[in-house]
Amino acid sequence: MLTGWRKTVSKCFLIPQRYVLGIMGFLAIVNAYTMRISLSVAITAMVVPRNTTNVTDTDTCPYPDDHQTGDGPITNSDNLYDWDSETQGVILSAFYWGYVITHMPGGILAEKFGGKYSLGLGILSTAIFTLLTPIVVQHGGYQWLIALRVLEGLGEGTTYPALNAMLGKWVPVHERAKIGTLVYAGGQIGTVVGNALSGYLIEATGDWSSVFYVFGALGLLWFVIWTLICYSSPDTHPFISDEEKSYLRKELAESTSSKSKKIPWRAILTSVPLWALVAAQIGHDWGFFTMVTDLPIYMSDVLHFTVSKNGIYSSVPYICMWIVSMGSGWLCDWLIVKNYMTVTFARKFFTTVASIGPGIFMVAASYAGCDDVLVIALFTISMGFMGTFYCGMKVNALDLSPNYSGTLMAIINGLGAITGIITPYLVGALTSGHTVQEWRVVFFISLGVFIVTNIVYVLFASGEEQWWNRPDDTNFHKSIENGILREKEKKMEAKANKKAAKASKK
Repeated sequence: MLTGWRKTVSKCFLIPQRYVLGIMGFLAIVNAYTMRISLSVAITAMVVPRNTTNVTDTDTCPYPDDHQTGDGPITNSDNLYDWDSETQGVILSAFYWGYVITHMPGGILAEKFGGKYSLGLGILSTAIFTLLTPIVVQHGGYQWLIALRVLEGLGEGTTYPALNAMLGKWVPVHERAKIGTLVYAGGQIGTVVGNALSGYLIEATGDWSSVFYVFGALGLLWFVIWTLICYSSPDTHPFISDEEKSYLRKELAESTSSKSKKIPWRAILTSVPLWALVAAQIGHDWGFFTMVTDLPIYMSDVLHFTVSKNGIYSSVPYICMWIVSMGSGWLCDWLIVKNYMTVTFARKFFTTVASIGPGIFMVAASYAGCDDVLVIALFTISMGFMGTFYCGMKVNALDLSPNYSGTLMAIINGLGAITGIITPYLVGALTSGHTVQEWRVVFFISLGVFIVTNIVYVLFASGEEQWWNRPDDTNFHKSIENGILREKEKKMEAKANKKAAKASKK
């Protein structure tokens, strides 16, 4: 394996181009998430603080003794806004209004013209709108901030469909969990960097606007590098070695050899494994968006952390999630290559771990009350379990159809992202009193969503390539039919053996 890896190294790079793509795809999602979630920390410094009087209600955490002085300057008092919990919920959910809309166009464009520019231009536009955020807020108020967040969402909506379309053209089957997990783990690292650096910048500068200037500038820098070194497919890449190009052609020849350029919409939209995957995505996104968008608010309003501590402690769970996601990606590939698990069983197993574990520990954190160390530990364990989603359901679209993986991701991620519209507003509406009991209800709802969606996935999901990935390939269809017949024959033979065994016992 190592020898083959060395033979595919480009003369201009120290690693194969598919890994260059993986790293840049990872950084794309890192940038996307820093620009997306930085507002979650910044908004705690943008709004007028609540009454800081210590309370004795057992369902409300007391303020720390140094709360009024904090650990440094928070922000300019003239630069604060009187937004209630529901208004904050609407502001935080606005991003996803636009995010949902551009998934489908982004996936279709990426498959037709290549993912390089549909992804690159999406991140570029988000970076520009991020840089404009302070100006818009200061001169237009929260209504214009909502509009700007919608525009940011429109830009980022192409991210996952475009990346999935490119991975379908670049990544062999036995490397999907590793490279796919590397790319999608950018969500955790982006969340870690976004939370921690936002808190630090606000404390250091005393101005929440610094957050948007820094992350917007980093987005612009990524776009320049991406444009120079990454390409939509191996055949169009000027720096790829002949060995790697031949290797990828051989590995991907069958699954990406469809002669039909027309998307088989009817077959896709009536595919049971696809809708099982949609269900799993909804469950994952419900829990993930609840945490990503609202955990800093929980740290601020319930545990009463200062903005710098908020940024640091809100990022800790995602470090654990990233470590688990990377490790489970390698483990998943190893189990499949060694035939300890089928692709289908592996996807279902790791998705189940990522569904039940997070839900249980979210609820447990709400019962830890005001013990901030225990609360953070339980949230960290919760997000650690969630890390196995990436080698489970997140790469499953590539299994079903490498040819139409961009379209599939547009459908799956687009429908899942609707939860990003619902959860911030729902959390804002349910937690107006900022009590532990209110947040407990939020986490129980998340647990319920996890369980229901995971049951659907386990019952109906598949890790096998679907017939509509190659609708014109009659040999492929015959092989599927023969495989189904062989499975039926095996089941019938097993039943006959059981009956014979029972008869012999009698």
